[in-house]
This record gives sequence, C-alpha cells and structure tokens, in this order.
Amino acid sequence: MTRPPYPAARRDEIVDIIHGTPVPDPYRWLEDPEDPEVKGWLLAQEALFRQMLGPRRFKERIAELLRSGSVGVPAWRGDRHFFSRRTPDQEHAVYYVVEPGGTERALVDPMAIDPTGLTTLDAVQPDKEGRLLAYQISVGGTEESALYVMDVATGARVEGPIDRCRYSPVAWLPGGEAFYYVRRLPATEVPEGESQFHRRVYLHRVGTSTEEDVMIFGEGLKMTNYYGVSVSFDGRWLQISAHEGTAPRNDLWIADLTASPIDAPELVAVQEGVDCQTSLRFGRDGRLYVHTDRDAPRGRVCVASPEAPAEWRDLVPEDPEAVLSDFAILDDLDRPVMLVGWTRHAISEISVHDLATGERVGEVPTPGLGTIGGIAERPEGGHEAWFGYTDNTTPPTIQRYDARTGETTLWAASPGVVEVPPVKTSQVVYRSADGTDVRMLVIEPVDRDGPRPTILNGYGGFGISMTPGYSASILAWVEAGGVYAIAQLRGGGEEGEQWHRAGMLGNKQNVFDDFHAAAEHLIATGVTTSRQLAISGGSNGGLLVGAALTQRPELYAAVACSAPLLDMVRYELFGLGATWNVEYGSAADPEQFQWLYSYSPYHHVREGVAYPATLFTVFQSDTRVHPLHAWKMCAALQHATSGEGPILLRNETEVGHGARSVSRTVDLAADTLTFLATHTGL
Repeated sequence: MTRPPYPAARRDEIVDIIHGTPVPDPYRWLEDPEDPEVKGWLLAQEALFRQMLGPRRFKERIAELLRSGSVGVPAWRGDRHFFSRRTPDQEHAVYYVVEPGGTERALVDPMAIDPTGLTTLDAVQPDKEGRLLAYQISVGGTEESALYVMDVATGARVEGPIDRCRYSPVAWLPGGEAFYYVRRLPATEVPEGESQFHRRVYLHRVGTSTEEDVMIFGEGLKMTNYYGVSVSFDGRWLQISAHEGTAPRNDLWIADLTASPIDAPELVAVQEGVDCQTSLRFGRDGRLYVHTDRDAPRGRVCVASPEAPAEWRDLVPEDPEAVLSDFAILDDLDRPVMLVGWTRHAISEISVHDLATGERVGEVPTPGLGTIGGIAERPEGGHEAWFGYTDNTTPPTIQRYDARTGETTLWAASPGVVEVPPVKTSQVVYRSADGTDVRMLVIEPVDRDGPRPTILNGYGGFGISMTPGYSASILAWVEAGGVYAIAQLRGGGEEGEQWHRAGMLGNKQNVFDDFHAAAEHLIATGVTTSRQLAISGGSNGGLLVGAALTQRPELYAAVACSAPLLDMVRYELFGLGATWNVEYGSAADPEQFQWLYSYSPYHHVREGVAYPATLFTVFQSDTRVHPLHAWKMCAALQHATSGEGPILLRNETEVGHGARSVSRTVDLAADTLTFLATHTGL
C-alpha cells in the first residue's frame, strides 16, 4: 500500500504553558464544528474514507445475526407487566404492556413516533399501580431526554414534554398523582457553558405546570452532581442519593413521608462524605436493606432499621472472589429468601439466602456461563423472580425462577431465529507488567490452527465490567476465521472497587499496561501475530486504544477507535467531560495534569513513527464525548505517520454516543470489521 493523499490540515503554532509545561495544540481550530474550514475538512475526510474502505464486507451476516431481536426483563405492577422487545425486522425495541388476561399492547414504539429512526426511547418507569407510564425520548443521538406521561389503559398522553430531563430517575408516589424527578436548571439561570450540569430534584404533580414544581434537593451543591431518587413501595420512605459526577462514592439521605410533607421532606443523612457507594431498599418486612461497598470493595448486603439507617449489620457478607451486583426478595414462602446476583471473574451466578439470617441455602440454576441482568420480583411480594441471560452465542432471554420448586425455566426468548456459528469461548489468565494477574475472554473458531487475525477489545474504566454477551459483529468476525479477545482490565469492575481504583486517576497507566500485556500474551501463545493483531475500543475504550497505538505502535497492525477521549488536557471543557475528572483527574491541578499529560494520546503523536492503520468512528451529535478528540488526533496522525497503513475518519451525523437504529448499527459494525479485516489479513 502507498500513503493516501490526506486532506490538508493546517498546523497552528499554539502552545499553552500549563503548570510550567509547554503543551502544543496545533489542531485546536478543529474544535469548532461550525467553522466552514472544519466542515470542508470533514467532507474531504468522509470522501477519503469511502474511497479507501473498499467493498464493504460482513454487512449481510451482521444483519442476519441481529435478526435474533431482543427481549427485556419484565416490570410487574399488580396484575400487569411491562417489557421491551425488538422483533427481527424492527429498527428499535418497542415497550409493551401485558394485561391480566394476557392481551399485549404496544405503548411506546420509537418508529411510530418517528419513521426516520432517529428517535430513541431513553428510559421508562410505570407508576406503582401500573396505570401511568413515564417515558423519556430523544432525537438524533443527543440524549437530551424529554419526559412524557401516558395513560396505560388508553395510550393517551397526559403529560409532557418536560425538557432538560437527561439521566432523570422518576420516583412515583402511590396513586400516580405525583412523582419526584431530576431536571437541570434552565440555561438562562446558569453560567455560559454549564447548561449540561446543575441538576435538581423536584416534586411534580401530574396535570400541573412544571412552573409549579417544588424543588426538593440540590440547591447549593456541586454543579456536576448526579442525583438518584426512589420511593418505597408503600410510599412511606423517600431516598435521595448524590454522586459527584461519576465518582465511585455517594452521599445518601432518607425521609419519612408520613412524618413530613411530600413537598418538604425532612431528610436524614445515612451517609455523607464517605468514600464508598451505598444504596437502600425498604423491605416489606420493615427492615432496611443496605447494598454497599463500604469496607467491602466487592460488595455486601447489610440490614438496619429505617429509624436508625446508619447502624448496619452484615446479612450477606463480602465474597473474597465474587462481586455482589444486585438482589431480590421473595417472601411469599414459608421460609422467605433473598436472591443475590454475583459476578465471579465477570461470569454471573445467583445464590439463595435465608432472608432472616443471610445463611446461604442454595443457588439459582442458570442456562450457562454468561451474564445475568436485572433480577426482578413482584413489588408486592411473591415467590417468583425474572432475570435476563445472555452469553457469546445466546441472544437475550428472560428466565423465570420459582422459589417454591427451585427451578429455572425459559420465560421469554428473543423472537428471531438465527443460525449462530460454532465458536469456542475460554477465559485465560495472563500477567501484566507489574505482576498483576488479569483475565481475558477469547472467542475463536472451534478448529483454529495456528495464528489468526485477531481483534483485542478492552475498556478499563468507570468500574464497568466486560462480561460475555451476544454480539453479531463478534460472531461474524469469528465465523470468518478470526479471533476476538476481550481483556478485563484494571479500571473496570470485574474484580470489585479496588480493581476499578487500580486503574483510575494516577493509576491509569496500569490499564494500558494490562492491555499491552494482553496483546503480548495472544502473540506468545500463538493465537495471533503483531501483523495480524487489531485493537478496538469505544469511549473510554477509545482512550485506551489511542494510548495503546501511541505507546506501542509496533505491537498492533490496525486500530478501530470509536467516540474516543484523546486530548486529556482539554477534555473537561467539552461535553460531559467535567463529570469525569473524578475518574481521570483535572488539568487544573498540577499533579493531576502530569498524570493526564503523561499518556494523553493526542500529545504523544511523534513525527516519523510508522503508526498502525487507524480508523476513527465518531458521531456528530455525541453530547458525551465531543468528536473533536478524534478530529484532532486524526489530523495529527495523518501528518506524523511514516507508515503506509491509512489513517481514516468515519464521521456520522444524526447519531450520538448511545442508542441507535439497527440499520445504523449494522453499517457501523460492517465498516469497522471491513477495515480491520483488510489490515490484519482476514
């Protein structure tokens, strides 16, 4: 291959002096998407990408594998239940209600709302009786949720739109006449550039103007705070939590709504200024159940009295190897039990415990070694629980557990029938640079012989775990003869909160070292070679592969870098970046600036280095991670590389960081796999 003719990108002599360190930023002009020069550059990059990609492969097969559709865990409200499902030919999942007699009706269909496919359903919350449904939608990938309320029986809209409700929980009071929710202050009431922040908790009475909403909480607290709010099933207890951005800690308050007005609840602190995460659940038996990682980085469940909520005692103690993820209570039994969800080295399991003593009395049978999501029970009590299940070859299913019989049965499967290719999945352990053992999932053809083109994927941040799951793009790649590996790096949540903290702030280099070591392990064990090895990551995973390609360019043949953070000196100034300085650090602090600058990919591009073939995929409406990161890094690499592998940019409009239609998902996956196949020899 020969070096392609890259679009011209001027280099400005911009150098900031930050804490005494000169920091060059030659492509700052690319930060303005409205600049005609930037628009022209993006159009030229798109033309180059289409010219260089060549015939698109994988698209038909990815589309076939996505025809499995999907199904969601049910939410029970009395005799009704609510759930989501996507059939093989649908672009988006539809939210349904099932009546007591079994009649099923669609309540929210994004394609009926907007046939262009650009509208997404962001969140739903039925009221406690199942008569009203709060739902949130956004358009074009912005995730700027507008909140509506629907009458479930008639489908009529009774409320909305209420704007500025991005990431808003909805906590209904009994009777459906009012709810607590979270809303940002109007842009006119906050400093310029801060309209994405400044959230508050409000009480809203259905049928009244939002001008009459009562502010309950948040005044005078940090602008980057996120708030959680919930109300117990009986309506007595209000719970409010506050996280500073994405920090792995929260403050927590409760109020007795029978002892103070709902529009002026008297909040009592349960936890303030403590470096841990805690959530509460008010049991039907009068006890308060506490899920916390305080003094237990893998999590534990404690019990307390609501009248003394800070005085806990262990019910289900921390497991030395498994992370406690969630729990459900089944109390319509002679011996009430608690089901506890765990992930043991990223593989899910559910144990059964005596509700009174916490004694482990059994386990819930699960379909295989995979991922369990969302254990749900009937809010008013019962003997059944429902949970989602998936693994690398199983599309999402819903399983039902009956505590009276101890049996798990299939309750609902994804509606489409697909022929899944035979693959072999294993979990291997390798050693990182500092001697730490790290795990990695390897999905490969059952008859692999010798090194194969391989994609290594990772994330390593925010305590998010990389667990097994059905993926059309992974299966299409492996079916074509490739190997797909997923490294469970520090910074994630696979081994609990200590594992997360070992890869955040000043420890971030551990994440990159774990990733390089994963690559070296795949090569050393004969799975692949460096000329056949591609790396892939999105969002914080985009930062990961950006750091990897600048730190070890010789180790990788190709890179797919999606919606990445790459300018770690200025990331706080754009999108939701200010909420992430609790994860990465802030350039305003001299010590933290040094952490960030030491690995910031954009600032470590060196002229004359043969960088791997690299594809940046970004989304013009991304309001979390601004596409400017990839634009600047793309220009820098195109200028600097001495290699013949192309540096390309795929810049997609009218989509954002999160949910998208199936057809757009297929196109992105096919383009990415086509690029990686071309440059790894698949």
